[in-house]
Amino acid sequence: MKNIQIIDGADNATFSIFQATDAEFEAIFPDCRDIELAEDLFARLGEIRARAVVEPMWDRPILKRDAFGIHGTLFYGWFDKRKHLPSSKREVDFEHSSINAAQRRLFKSSK
Repeated sequence: MKNIQIIDGADNATFSIFQATDAEFEAIFPDCRDIELAEDLFARLGEIRARAVVEPMWDRPILKRDAFGIHGTLFYGWFDKRKHLPSSKREVDFEHSSINAAQRRLFKSSK
């Protein structure tokens, strides 16, 4: 199981974590991505397939304190903010000016 943090515009700002099977994770985050926009996911897979992949996760929440890492981040309602995300949708590819020096060193060694 892989842990996916959900970032959305809800007022409760829980940014909850849900567990996905390896197959669900690969469908959401292909090509070694660890970032995805829900709008892109649904456009890529189609409504029926995307729902079939995502909906089972809602029954597998995990407490942040019990999660051993976050393997991916799924953004809902961020279509207009996509310009702030790397086009590769990989955390290690963020623009250098948007991360600190320690992150730049870490990301450089993790590519």
